Amino acid sequence: MNDLLASMGRHGYALTFAFLLAETIGLPFPASIALVAAGAAIASHTLSASGVLLAALVALILGDIWQFWLGRYTGWALLGFLCRLSMNPETCILRSAESFYKRGKATLVVAKFIPGVNTMAAPLAGSMKMPFGQFLRLDFAGCALYTLTYLLIGYVSRDFLAATLKSIYAASRVMEGIIIVALVIYVVYRIVQYQKYREYDFVPRVQAEELAERLAAGEADRLQIVDVRSHGYYDVGAERILGSIRIEPNNLEEELKNLPKDKDIYLYCT
Repeated sequence: MNDLLASMGRHGYALTFAFLLAETIGLPFPASIALVAAGAAIASHTLSASGVLLAALVALILGDIWQFWLGRYTGWALLGFLCRLSMNPETCILRSAESFYKRGKATLVVAKFIPGVNTMAAPLAGSMKMPFGQFLRLDFAGCALYTLTYLLIGYVSRDFLAATLKSIYAASRVMEGIIIVALVIYVVYRIVQYQKYREYDFVPRVQAEELAERLAAGEADRLQIVDVRSHGYYDVGAERILGSIRIEPNNLEEELKNLPKDKDIYLYCT
């Protein structure tokens, strides 16, 4: 713990800023651990609370603003990229969209505590055309809550962290074995997940011309067009394809009851 605090004392503000900015823009860096360490450094008077808080908030807000405007101008392309490491990118995106559907814009206040949603929230808000001023207010509240929570954890648990690290050093070989076993379990889990989702790799698609030809041929009574744009991309005043019906994709269990059983169903989204 002394070595960690010494490192934080030499580079604490820069490390805090770098770790938080990196995680905010989507890189796999342990921002929460950096904040806990910074909180412990504050408790030992190695760092000042105001300096750490300023570095953390600036990093988080800058990263979120960057992600917000990227989301505004790239839309689903960026969201898909951020979910690329997921076994099922569409599920990754919809999980974040569902959080917005259930909690509304307040998602931004708690997003950083939710794995997966923490990276997706800012670009998703941007792609949903949320007003920038409103985003900035909610994001600042979320960043402040996240930062203060983990700094407080580090501050009050400094002695516990020191004892834990000493125990880890004393049992380093055991920890190495545990880490190796954990990695093996993780690899097996990823393989199982990959096999599970392989059947969903192919999604049947049709060209718009094919559907237009069926409609022109008088087959409108034999098919149903369904608008499944996610919450935030659709509102009551939005234009829809003539003759289509609207269902909310985040409430499928109830919405599926409204679909006809005797027609070919064509779905379109954002």
